Amino acid sequence: RTVIFTVEEINRDTKLLHGVSLGYRLYNGCGSENLIRAAVEAVNGEDSKGCSGQVQAVLGHSSSGVSEDINLILSSLSIPQVRRKDWEMTDNKKRYPTFFRTVPSDRFQVIGLVQLMKHFDWRWVGIIYSPGLYSEEGTSEFVKEAEKEGVCVEYRLPYSKIYENYFNTIVQTLRESSSKVVLLFLSLSYTKSFLSEIENYNITGKQWVGSESWITQADLASVERKNILQGAIGFALPQASIPGLGEFLLSLKPSDEPQSAIIKAIWETFFDCSFSPSNTSTMCTGTEDLRTVSSDYTDVAYFRAENNVYKAVYLVAYALHALLQCQNGSNPTTGKPCVTKDDVQPKLVSSDSPECLFCLPEFWPNEKKDQCLPKPTEYLSYKEIMGALLTGFGCVGVFLSLLTSIIFLTHKDTPIVRANNSELSFLLLFSLKLCFLCSLTFIGRPSEWSCMLRHTAFGITFVLCISCVLGKTIVVLMAFRATLPGQLSVLTFTLIQVVICILWLTINPPFPKMNMMYYKDKIILECALGSAVGFWAVLGYIGLLALLCFILAFLARKLPDSFNEAKLITFSMLIFCAVWIAFIPAYVSSPGKFTVAVEIFAILASSFGLLVCIFVPKCYIIIFRPDQNSKKHLMGKIPPRTL
Repeated sequence: RTVIFTVEEINRDTKLLHGVSLGYRLYNGCGSENLIRAAVEAVNGEDSKGCSGQVQAVLGHSSSGVSEDINLILSSLSIPQVRRKDWEMTDNKKRYPTFFRTVPSDRFQVIGLVQLMKHFDWRWVGIIYSPGLYSEEGTSEFVKEAEKEGVCVEYRLPYSKIYENYFNTIVQTLRESSSKVVLLFLSLSYTKSFLSEIENYNITGKQWVGSESWITQADLASVERKNILQGAIGFALPQASIPGLGEFLLSLKPSDEPQSAIIKAIWETFFDCSFSPSNTSTMCTGTEDLRTVSSDYTDVAYFRAENNVYKAVYLVAYALHALLQCQNGSNPTTGKPCVTKDDVQPKLVSSDSPECLFCLPEFWPNEKKDQCLPKPTEYLSYKEIMGALLTGFGCVGVFLSLLTSIIFLTHKDTPIVRANNSELSFLLLFSLKLCFLCSLTFIGRPSEWSCMLRHTAFGITFVLCISCVLGKTIVVLMAFRATLPGQLSVLTFTLIQVVICILWLTINPPFPKMNMMYYKDKIILECALGSAVGFWAVLGYIGLLALLCFILAFLARKLPDSFNEAKLITFSMLIFCAVWIAFIPAYVSSPGKFTVAVEIFAILASSFGLLVCIFVPKCYIIIFRPDQNSKKHLMGKIPPRTL
């Protein structure tokens, strides 16, 4: 009746399934044969009365054992089954890919029962269970969880309606056992049978704990069973109010379903009458009022299991609603071409079917796994802390280079500036400014132009910088006798790097790339090298010049230089080479935006190394030791043959 009510409510809703009406077939849920037959008819698309039409979903039985058999039939054909209760076995998505439910797994009930006993310090308990997957699996899981929490099980006994010796064993155990708490893990039908038998025995002093299948059944607590069930405790499905359902249930008349034998049987039981002539019963008129009857069916104040049935029907309706959506020729949920009501198939309704929608590489499924959302992108930004810090250090480097240039410019006629080729010193300071500035091109969202600019600017400015240092080293080796070789070396070495960069940009330049291989849930925006040969040629050429400069400066370290130029160059090149040697493994192993951060750090560290080692000692003498910045001091330290 709840299914009928819900289907009619959905069909009256013009927004949910516009232009589509739901139908239903109801089968007798008593006995596994009827249920298996119903599943087969659902598969075949025609029932025993010859009614055709493909079933899009099955609302399953409450018995886990029966539903397992049905699942094996339906899952193989991608027909979804929705159930209002189940056991953990149906969590196996590989075996039951089209199974869904409107309540949590019964495993959570078991955990709750164990915690309940722990709360009341009931550490010594017994269990009575019935045959079937629900009780057997529940009992087994309870024993496992109880052991973890220090709750011990004295006994666990099966109850059967057929074998009397099972019941006799239970009675004897209840009388002789020392445990006062008994977990009655039975289905509703078995509980009714068990209580009808146990009430004839004087079993007292037991605290009964019930499973949700029977704990809310008020009709079980008869006067005869008061000494048994008084104080019984357990967990129940939550209550819910469903507007209109109570009135619908109470308005039932046999004339609504004249072919239903079940309704006639219920009617005869409720009103103690008969639809067929009988000497022992009055005739049923069919107009009797259900409101005058007190039973589980007529108790419509709140709903428990009915609410899960109600949600199960709506689950199918919402799945159909999502399936029939169409925007610009495609379904906004699946991304596939639109489906009309004539094209609906059970595998398309599956509320997570075996035929999954695979999101495009740049998309990621949402938490419900029913929609593809764009993956978040990651790159080194000016707004994040690491990007802001690197930007700050780069700006500080530019400022210090500019300040050094001003100091040298204002003292350009002093010996310390004129010594060792002042033109190369100013050119080196200019190239250091460019080195600090080029580090900023690595920060921000990669674009086609920024990718080409960052690597070529880095390569050319660093070669210009190293060439200036190399030129100064050559000047030291020639003992200040000429400036032309140093200037020629800067021009020559820089032009070679320019040619390498032009070839790189012409043949296979760097380009922006979305890296979706490193992380599954986000996209790394980075600059692909284009030609790896070009990148390593640029880097290798810089390394070659740095190594050559280091060797020459090392050879010239003992030459008579009053301002220790060769020693300072040697130390600066040592720092430079150490930074870039350490850069290679760090660059290769760093993920995502940290790769860019490592490259920027190497640029800044090596640039600061050159600035500090070569120019800070000279600035110190210019500002704080002007007595050493004189021709007299220079003449006193340098032998005449070198002047």
